[in-house]
Amino acid sequence: MGIELYLDLLSPPCRSVYIFAKKNNIPFTFKQMEVLKGQQHSVGFGKVNILRKVPALKDGGFTLAESPAILAYLSQKYKTPDHWYPLDMKKRARVDEYLSWQHSAIRPSVLKIFWLKVVFPLYMDQTAPEEKLQEALEDLAIPLKQLEEKFLQDKPFLVGNMISLADLVAVTELMQLIAIGYNIFEDMPKLVEWRNRVEKAVGKELFQEAHKVILNFQDLNSMLIEPQLKEQMKPRLLKMVA
Repeated sequence: MGIELYLDLLSPPCRSVYIFAKKNNIPFTFKQMEVLKGQQHSVGFGKVNILRKVPALKDGGFTLAESPAILAYLSQKYKTPDHWYPLDMKKRARVDEYLSWQHSAIRPSVLKIFWLKVVFPLYMDQTAPEEKLQEALEDLAIPLKQLEEKFLQDKPFLVGNMISLADLVAVTELMQLIAIGYNIFEDMPKLVEWRNRVEKAVGKELFQEAHKVILNFQDLNSMLIEPQLKEQMKPRLLKMVA
C-alpha cells in the first residue's frame, strides 16, 4: 500500500504537506477531510490519528501526525532535493529553528484571526466583535517583523538562496489571512517579494490549486453544520471573545 495523506486544504499545515508532495511527485492517496464538519472525530480517523488533527499520514501500518514531522518524513523517505530539508547540519537546523518558532509565534495569531473572522460566524450565526479581531491583528505585527528581520533578512528565502520547508510552511500559514482579505504585508515590501518568489518556486498553478478552498472561503457560508457540533464548539468560541 502507498502513502495516505489525510488533509483538509482549508488548513495551512495541510496545504504545506499537499504542495510538498505534489511538487516532488510523491505518490499518495488524498484522503479529503472537512474539519469544520467534525470529520476528524470519526471512528475511522481516530485509528489513523488519536489526536484528531490533520494533517495525518498513513504509510502501511505506520501513522504520523504533525506537519513538520510529516514533511521531514516525506523528504527523507523520497530523497527530495536537498534544498527542501538540507543534509548540511547547520542549514537543517535553520529550517528546524523556523518550524519550531512559527508554532508558537505566527500560528496562534493567524489561527485566532481566522477563527474570529470565518469560523465564529459559521458556528455562532453572528460576527465576532471587531475589537477582538483588531487585537489579534496587532498581536501578529511583532512576529511578522521578526519573520522579516530574524529569518528572511536580505536573503531570497528564509534559509538561503533556495526554497525550503521553512518557506513553504510560512507562506501557507500567512496565505490564510491574505486569502480572507487582510493585507498583512502592508509596508513590508521584502515580505511581498519573498511571497512572490515562493509562489514562483512552487509553481503558480500548484500554488493556486492548493489555496483554492481558502481563496473561495465565502463558499463556507453555505456549509451545513450539525447543531450538536455547534453546541460543542460554542464554549471555545465564546472564550475567544471574552
